[in-house]
Amino acid sequence: MAEHDDEYPDRLFSLSEANRLIPCLEEHLSAVKKGKAVLVHTKDEIKKASKNAQFGGGSFMAPHYISALEQINDHLQKIQELGVVVKDVEMGLCDFPHLHEGRVVYLCWKLGESEVGWWHEVHSGYASRQPLSSDQ
Repeated sequence: MAEHDDEYPDRLFSLSEANRLIPCLEEHLSAVKKGKAVLVHTKDEIKKASKNAQFGGGSFMAPHYISALEQINDHLQKIQELGVVVKDVEMGLCDFPHLHEGRVVYLCWKLGESEVGWWHEVHSGYASRQPLSSDQ
């Protein structure tokens, strides 16, 4: 069996395919952010409950905390199943593997941008992203 080669991911995206996924990604990433907000909101209560667990203590916030963790996991998994790489949840930064001039690069999109307008090399990141030219 051949080893999985990260240079050639299972799915490559055209620019139009990546742009068509933006509404779906916005929905998933917004749900992840809501879940993270719940975690932040319940963090202190959960820490207290954890410290008191040996005494049989619990927390009325535990179901909310667990539900938020499941929500975050489910939505990130759905994004991953699309073939999109989430680079930064807080920024809503996503990369789409894309074949350009015979090599795989990433089309780069960030939550709040109306369309994919950037790209970067696979081994570089957001700071190295460049505007797309009309031939990509």
